[in-house]
Amino acid sequence: MSNFLAIGAVTALLKDLLNEGLTKQGVAGKLGTEISVGALPPDLIENETNGEPQINLFLSQVTPNSGWRNMDLPSLNGKGEGISNPPLALDLHYLLTAYGRDDLHAEILLGCAMQLLHEIPVLTRAVIRQKQQTWSSGDDELLQALATANLADQAEQIKISPHSIGAEEMSKVWTAFQAHYRPTVAYQVTVVLIESQRPGRNPLPVLTRGSADSGVVSQPNLTPPFSTLTAVKPPNKQVSAQLDDVLTLEGHHLDGSDITVRFTDPRLRRVLEADPLPGNTASQMTVRLLDAVDPDVPANTPPDPPEKSWSAGFYSVAVFVQRPDETFHRATNDLPFALAPTISLAPTTQMPDVTVGKDADNNITFTVECGPEVRPEQRAALLVGNLEIPSQPHPVQTHTLTFVAKSILLARSILPGDYFVRLRVDGVDSLLVNRAVTPPVFFDNQKVTIP
Repeated sequence: MSNFLAIGAVTALLKDLLNEGLTKQGVAGKLGTEISVGALPPDLIENETNGEPQINLFLSQVTPNSGWRNMDLPSLNGKGEGISNPPLALDLHYLLTAYGRDDLHAEILLGCAMQLLHEIPVLTRAVIRQKQQTWSSGDDELLQALATANLADQAEQIKISPHSIGAEEMSKVWTAFQAHYRPTVAYQVTVVLIESQRPGRNPLPVLTRGSADSGVVSQPNLTPPFSTLTAVKPPNKQVSAQLDDVLTLEGHHLDGSDITVRFTDPRLRRVLEADPLPGNTASQMTVRLLDAVDPDVPANTPPDPPEKSWSAGFYSVAVFVQRPDETFHRATNDLPFALAPTISLAPTTQMPDVTVGKDADNNITFTVECGPEVRPEQRAALLVGNLEIPSQPHPVQTHTLTFVAKSILLARSILPGDYFVRLRVDGVDSLLVNRAVTPPVFFDNQKVTIP
């Protein structure tokens, strides 16, 4: 391909071809004066030529070539490293202008130049090589440098075509030049391919494709061939799981050996792992939350009881599985689920283990026994009817929480009577609705009595 000298080489080549054509046509004899071909900006023509007849070929604009721009793969990878060297593909836009002091000189020059470019719609490789050889053997050092542009070796030949410009656009062009208007025709020269000089990466050839060179694996559906989770379902159609529940994980490509279910607590950056229960399939498996243990605990150290390992809140779950005929573990995507706190039931009444006491100022104190234990940094609140009561500070991890409702709030929100209660820990409420029946109903054993 061409190098950075290609743009200058194209302009010099067109200049030489126009100069030779004007000489062959004998235009200088017809006009009675010498004629030159230049490539100056229009604002410099009058001073440089002193009004003598001239054809000027000015490169007014360079634009990316839309056909070659997206031909190759991306030249950089995600790390910004060069992986390929796509060429810089450019279209050159020229203004062909005729100058003359006498009547009809400019018209004759412009007509002859347009005829020459019309008869040379393509700059063939033979023409380019002939010109490069002439430049190399000459005395002009600039042309000698342009002869090394390798213009004849690029993949696509260079084509010349007239380009229409409206009167308004042409007026703006000459206004920008701050020069007097002269008869002008626009041409587009395409395409110039400039090769990149940056070193690229040349990976080794592919010897085999897949196991035993089996090639690409195809399947008659749109399901990805990777282990994927699609749903995490607590039992009884509940929106949250409880500590003694068994979760159902649904997905595809979940079959294999050495399967591990991993639970992640994003708040504490803690990980718990459990083995699935027997009977799992490629699309479904079950796992008991109480079976999860901390994998970082040494083997000879007794693991924490589940009440210490888990805390209410939001978790993510993923599955690690070694698929058949594979020697490594695949990790599925992570899906979220909520672990709800549980208000303990009093053994004698099977009602919520909530102690309600009223002091002399009519403030009511609720003492709640719950599980799993609530950590000091967790936010807890008791919802009694439509009243939300924040918990008192608890400096240690505990099963017992205290909530104090001021009398002024009780007078506005709650009258004496029976109310459903919910415990909210880190945004997750204890289960109050039985969704296993249709229509759903409230659990009757989730009530307290306000005196």
